[in-house]
Amino acid sequence: MTTQLYLAICQMRVDSDKKTNIDQAEEMIKRAAGSGAEVIVLPEVFNAPYQTDLFPQYSECYPGPSTDFLARQASNNNVCIVGGSIIEKDATGNIYNTSFVFDNSGNLIGRHRKIHLFDVNLPGRMTFKESDTLTAGSSLTLFGYKSISFGLMICYDIRFPELSRATVLEGAQVLVIPAAFNLTSGPAHWELLMRSRAVDNQVFVVAASPARNTDASYQAWGHSMIVDPWGNILAKADEREEIIMAKLDFASLKKVREELPLLKQRRQDLYQLNYDSTAETPKLPV
Repeated sequence: MTTQLYLAICQMRVDSDKKTNIDQAEEMIKRAAGSGAEVIVLPEVFNAPYQTDLFPQYSECYPGPSTDFLARQASNNNVCIVGGSIIEKDATGNIYNTSFVFDNSGNLIGRHRKIHLFDVNLPGRMTFKESDTLTAGSSLTLFGYKSISFGLMICYDIRFPELSRATVLEGAQVLVIPAAFNLTSGPAHWELLMRSRAVDNQVFVVAASPARNTDASYQAWGHSMIVDPWGNILAKADEREEIIMAKLDFASLKKVREELPLLKQRRQDLYQLNYDSTAETPKLPV
């Protein structure tokens, strides 16, 4: 059983040209793999601007150019790639914010459609409504790699603690969150949320943001980070483009859960999540 895993986040700058973004992702993936990463995580909407009115223009079906690229890079570099997210269009024309995961043979092993759409109105600061163009997903997402169970969610999903807890109760040891917090929510809540989810659920949390692009209409906060189950920050970026790496030690996760057995001490006679934990694990959508 795997006890240690080297993981990298590629905090890349995202521009308006899809090919430029894919080329930059390729260069950073190669560097991360060359530094020993076994799992590499890209940011939310890594191949296009984070701009709702442009989502239909940048959308792709699966399989398509961006997912073919991710599968090829995973195989060529012998790594698992969590491909941040892309704007996915299904056969009926619905558009999703979707994260695709490929193992080191280039096989699709995970796919998460963002469940909670970012519809907010902060007067005088920002208004954003993903539901203008996107459809919400409807499934918890877990995938396994090297005997480790990963839970996958996207950005706004992390604000709903029930989702993280349900995913951990299904066995997740690592929560992976491609995200693009902004200059309002980022300084206020980014680190607070990621460390809180790690401590409350006794898991590693991997939060992958784009680097800040001052030329873009939507300014990402950056500050990608990797947090351990005790809430310690193992690696952290600033707002600039860079690769961060950390070793995930699963013996330490086991130790934290044994010494502070929160998950076992839940009072299910008083409270419980209203979801069916015995339901069949959702199959990858077509």
